[in-house]
Amino acid sequence: MFKKFSILFVLVLVFSLLLTACGTPATPAPVVEEPAAEGPAVVEPTAAPVEPTDAPAVEEPAATDKTKVRWFVGLGAGSDEPTFAPQQAFVEEFNASQDEIELILEIVDNDVAYDTLATQIAAGNAPDIVGPTGIRGRDSFKGAWLDLGPMIEKYSYDLSDFDPALVKFNEVKEEGQLGIPFAIYPSFVIFNKDLFDEAGLPYPPAEYGIPYVDENGVEKEWNMDTVKELAMKLTVDANGQDATSETFDSEQIVQFGWMNQFTDARGIGTMFSAGSLVADDGVTAQVPDAWQEAWKWTYDGYWNSWFIPNGAYGAADFLQGGGGPFSSGNLAMVQLHMWYVAPWALGEVPFGWDLAASPSYNGVTTAKLHADTFGILKGSKNQDAAFEVLSYMLSAEHATDLLNVYGGMPARYSLQGDYFTTYSETNFPGLELNWDIVPASMAYNDNPNHESWMPSFQETTDRYTEFWNLIANTPDLDMDAEIELLITDLQAIFDAAQ
Repeated sequence: MFKKFSILFVLVLVFSLLLTACGTPATPAPVVEEPAAEGPAVVEPTAAPVEPTDAPAVEEPAATDKTKVRWFVGLGAGSDEPTFAPQQAFVEEFNASQDEIELILEIVDNDVAYDTLATQIAAGNAPDIVGPTGIRGRDSFKGAWLDLGPMIEKYSYDLSDFDPALVKFNEVKEEGQLGIPFAIYPSFVIFNKDLFDEAGLPYPPAEYGIPYVDENGVEKEWNMDTVKELAMKLTVDANGQDATSETFDSEQIVQFGWMNQFTDARGIGTMFSAGSLVADDGVTAQVPDAWQEAWKWTYDGYWNSWFIPNGAYGAADFLQGGGGPFSSGNLAMVQLHMWYVAPWALGEVPFGWDLAASPSYNGVTTAKLHADTFGILKGSKNQDAAFEVLSYMLSAEHATDLLNVYGGMPARYSLQGDYFTTYSETNFPGLELNWDIVPASMAYNDNPNHESWMPSFQETTDRYTEFWNLIANTPDLDMDAEIELLITDLQAIFDAAQ
């Protein structure tokens, strides 16, 4: 299965990975990924460096002659409490493995991690290693990362265990090799089997390329129209009426059918097609047609067809499970990444669940991709020691320890063979899950990536976040007018950034 995945991955991604720059809980009043530093991520500090917060309680290291290497966690996975202990255990294991380097873990809550790191860099107090981080985290600090190419050559680091396309994925024009492959997080549908069973509805397709067969045995293309139809049947009010019923009460909904959980406007647009808010020329603002349709489809789900929780419903107690709305047990389907399929993210849910294929739009399926690595900052004062730590973290012998913490699919060929068997036994013993959908989703990744670079990253993010919060919380909007206003405002931001 994984040989097939690797071949598919190279064929489908090889063109997308030539991008010059490419890159989590959002409710329907989406809290998009956190603010990021603009440009080179070296700004004039306005206050003293922000100290990392929410780190596990660890005694201050005793005075030592060892070279200290600081590992900053918070731009991606790793800042949730269940990950603290296993990350610290990894640090202790490394420190015990040699006597020249002391690895120091700094965990910062994701809500403040971007600002904290920007402040530290600006103050000349940069950590050495940062990660795990994806495309967005990397591109939010554009220009701040060390080119690892010379280190790879200096220490004869062997890249033969990685798909060449994944290596290229971490190479940025005019900046160099900014990372070494670590974890892959395809996206797919995760669904609540108990809610489907209760409604008497067949499950979503377990494979790509096959139709959905409804409760009457009718085959239907697994596309956005079918998702809406199914999700409305799975959206239920306090009186037990679903959203297809004339007596359905939209003011007393207790269960919803669909949600793009933990993403933002760009991620939701990508559900319909890959795209970008900036045209190929790098200076023209745009909203791709497919994204406009995805946003209107979602807006209809918020305020007219009622199958997606809007801002108010997204914040309601009945959708506040430990791992977000899906974990509450009151949401039937979500589109999410592999990193969510981990105990620290999903939580101990009391219902049956499984994985299914992402739906298509206009005959094309897009399953957005996250891929994490660890980077070394240019401001690191101990770059060689940091690369030694990085080599240990990403090695075939030790990468699985961290992959199990973050829920990632291994980038190394040598770790892929029995990975899901081991991962399932370790994290979800006794459950029969459709793991085949994970590598299969790789063939449908987004190009360009939904987290890729934009001019004036911070201001652009703020503006489209404002737009999305408006539509998630405001009925009866003229969506065409709001989209045109967004494009106009983004263009002004892009022009000012030149």
